[in-house]
Amino acid sequence: MPSVSDFIERPFPGFGLGLRKEHYEAVLAERPAVDWFEILTENYLVEGGKPLYYLDRIRAEYPMVMHGVSLSIGGTHPLDFQYLGLLKSLIDRVRPLWVSDHLCWTGVGGINLHDLLPLPYTEEALSHVVSRVRQVQDFLERRILLENVSSYMSYPESQMSEWTFLTEVAKRADCLILLDINNIYVSARNHGFDPSEYLLAMPSDKVWQFHLAGHTEHGQWVIDTHDHPIRNEVWDLYREAARHFGPVATMIERDDRIPPLDALLQELDQARRIAGPFWQEAA
Repeated sequence: MPSVSDFIERPFPGFGLGLRKEHYEAVLAERPAVDWFEILTENYLVEGGKPLYYLDRIRAEYPMVMHGVSLSIGGTHPLDFQYLGLLKSLIDRVRPLWVSDHLCWTGVGGINLHDLLPLPYTEEALSHVVSRVRQVQDFLERRILLENVSSYMSYPESQMSEWTFLTEVAKRADCLILLDINNIYVSARNHGFDPSEYLLAMPSDKVWQFHLAGHTEHGQWVIDTHDHPIRNEVWDLYREAARHFGPVATMIERDDRIPPLDALLQELDQARRIAGPFWQEAA
């Protein structure tokens, strides 16, 4: 188990929620017991309007982090510096605790497939991703967090495990990790590996955030849908993560069939109850 010294440089803002438009008014009216909010970056790359109006009001009350879906860090097309310029401007506006995106590719030939697609885990892909992460971090003048995605296919060319690949990207590019606990569980079910092996292989000093979310069972396949409450198996894996890593900012995602804010606050309280005993010991 890591020692307390392993956590000194990692900020711990507490327990957060994904900010969704369905909850804008409730957040402002009720000032819920949420330590911070995560915004979906692409929802706010606009010039004015209600999204920025609510963003500014809620940002005045709560810390925020930014989470994107368009970086396509594993893509073979050139990096989109127009997008990165908009991203940097939003960073200046929000002043987030950190900025994240996904370890994936999202399209080819200028076509966005609107999905977070897994990479082949090869040395060639690793070098390619590391180079692009360094370019992005140099442009943004900050380290970014990369999230593990859920996957439903694998490549015969892969030379290493997903967790080895993610670890090497973080080490070689000097970036950080957003560890999605639900995605580990989903991919483990789909590919038949041990989720604990993945979890415990992660470098503790690089893991700065956890995601928790719900998924859907489809027979032998499990789909990361973010439209259900968090399942017991994911809570169990989160308990293991809390014990192993110590205090890590934890956030709940819900992207469809979005319930009233109170339902998500109850899930957030469950995360606090699970992690609290372990993290009080670390403190």
